[in-house]
Amino acid sequence: MSHPGDRDVARAAETLAAGLPAPLRVLARLAYNYRWSWTPGGPELFESVDPYRWATCRENPVRLLQESPLVSSGHGFDPDLALRAAALESVIAEELARAPSTGSNEHPVAFLCAEYGVHRSLPTYSGGLGVLAGDLLKEASDQAVPMVGVGILYRQGTYHQQIDLGGWQHEYWAESDPDRLPAALMTGEDGLPLTVNVPLRGREVVVQVWRVDVGRVPLYLLDAQRPENSRADRWITARLYVGDRQVRLAQYALLGMGGIRVLRALGIEPAVVHLNEGHAGLAPVELAARDVEAGAAFESALASARERTVFTTHTPVAAGNESYGAEELFEALGDLPGRLGMDEQRFLALGRVHPGDRDEPFGVTPLGIRVSRSSNAVSRRHGEVAREMWQPLFPDRPVPAVPIGHVTNGVHVPTWMAPAMQELLDAHLPEGWRYRQDDPATWKVIDAIPDAGLWGVRNHLRSALVDYVRDRTVGDRLAREESTEYAEAAAQAFDPGALTIGFARRVAGYKRLDLLFRDPGRALRLLEGDRAVQFVLAGKAHPQDESAKRILQAVFGMKWETHVAERVAFLEDYDMGMAAQLVRGCDVWVNVPRPPFEASGTSGMKAALNGGLNLSVLDGWWDEAFDGTNGWGFAGNQSPDLGWRDDADAGALYDLLENDVVPLFYDRAGTGIPDGWIDRMRASLRTVGGTFCASRTLRDYVTTAYRLGPARGES
Repeated sequence: MSHPGDRDVARAAETLAAGLPAPLRVLARLAYNYRWSWTPGGPELFESVDPYRWATCRENPVRLLQESPLVSSGHGFDPDLALRAAALESVIAEELARAPSTGSNEHPVAFLCAEYGVHRSLPTYSGGLGVLAGDLLKEASDQAVPMVGVGILYRQGTYHQQIDLGGWQHEYWAESDPDRLPAALMTGEDGLPLTVNVPLRGREVVVQVWRVDVGRVPLYLLDAQRPENSRADRWITARLYVGDRQVRLAQYALLGMGGIRVLRALGIEPAVVHLNEGHAGLAPVELAARDVEAGAAFESALASARERTVFTTHTPVAAGNESYGAEELFEALGDLPGRLGMDEQRFLALGRVHPGDRDEPFGVTPLGIRVSRSSNAVSRRHGEVAREMWQPLFPDRPVPAVPIGHVTNGVHVPTWMAPAMQELLDAHLPEGWRYRQDDPATWKVIDAIPDAGLWGVRNHLRSALVDYVRDRTVGDRLAREESTEYAEAAAQAFDPGALTIGFARRVAGYKRLDLLFRDPGRALRLLEGDRAVQFVLAGKAHPQDESAKRILQAVFGMKWETHVAERVAFLEDYDMGMAAQLVRGCDVWVNVPRPPFEASGTSGMKAALNGGLNLSVLDGWWDEAFDGTNGWGFAGNQSPDLGWRDDADAGALYDLLENDVVPLFYDRAGTGIPDGWIDRMRASLRTVGGTFCASRTLRDYVTTAYRLGPARGES
């Protein structure tokens, strides 16, 4: 199997290998494909090279091999390191050599998304949308589904978070050097960087392309950092979800129009273009423009583009469904309507809910729905919400008949399940279970795993999280210039045997981090006594979301209350690496968004894979997952008075914690093992593992949206 850019990736790996001792050069080849990150033993292999450097470079294998003095000297290594690296390379090579399971490598699915959460070392993601995109690319590799990803290489990525002594969030950005990432600059036959021009703001913006390998799936990332561009145009690809609306619109145009131009320059003619959210909505418009320029009528050109395009909407929240006025739209897009052979009003109608309303702005989600042959939400409940929300696009149809289906999100099991849990399942599930994740029969064997085995893994994962929290909390608090006594409180008191509850989400008003502490008296009583609870919290507020920052500040305002310093830890600068620690180690994962704004949510799925139990509002994915035995759920108050609603939901949350969760965890019935708790763990693993995994999600897309047909035999 080959892809455009193979020689560039090979050249980058060879350049890195040239600076390594001969026995370690295999590590350079491994470093340039993220398949190591979800292959058993892969992360441990790189960590063993230089544990300190591995941590400080955010688990970036290229930087590790470039910077580690241990690598350059070639001394002090485990003599088996090269043998283990060679064995890992052999396993990965065999995996990558498999024939496609469906469709054709010559005409892959082109997956377009504004962000990709492939790994914490690749700064191209912000939150759940990107992590889901990364999980789908990995799953496409695992299932040998022909796919390429298209996104943007953000030189500064998303923001980092610092909290000051008063609890206020501050942001900073760190510049990334692509030459120090597992990324290869694409070149043409002349050896010069491959570039395409994208007409934006009345100028031709020159875009170069980097390739990142995610198993057998190449991810092509667009980059405007070219000397031909003005400083303002180079800034387009600087930051993810930058605050300036015009820059953000230019990013979306670059992704949609530029993404199609890059695929064309690479010789890739996709069978399907998958728009993962409306940011890339101009991609099928660019497909149509090419046909119009070749002589086709706009209607037939758009119909042809629509027949190749599928669209996924990810949120009912207004901020995720952006719209732009005509003036700012055409300031960015210039003469795109002219390229399509149409006037501006006809073009604007593509992105309006009511096409004839000249005062209505142009929305990226209406555009995505209109220019796609199929549209889907990301959970059953979200499908209901989306059909009602976008029914005005289909005025002749009742809400149930609106053509927006759903493909519920799922998570990539090898990425998010801890090695200890995978080893336990390896010992009990049928051989090759990772390739049969979405078969319910695979997970029935969970019932036969001894209580001691499940409980042993939970204790191990909780203990590892406690070690992590103790270390991170002291560092975060000292950096805020807290007193040494306060800084060390959690390190001294966080307990590897205590019920550990996690809440880690983007901090936004509707996600309601503050619900956990809405009744301070009840919240503080949970921290007391022999059946104490400890909380691990994390999350970042958008730099422009002042109300979310105030929520965060209010939570920090409780830090001097009794037991808070030693039993409540807020970890700064939440990212994929921290998320993995939390979802693996927490006993209970709390998610309490204000319904119906949770489109899906995936963090709770990850917790369930590690034996954690969900306590969530019945919204998003949990509305279809909860069966009364596999965690806890409550419907959420529907009062139009938001204060009243939040009070009622906080009461329901405390009731479950006090009356159900805490007693069940600490009820050991003389055996030392909480039998009732383990019963719920089993039910959770059995019902969530096979249904809410990326394996099932991708198979749903392949059968219902992509329609790729049987595999064809190209190499």
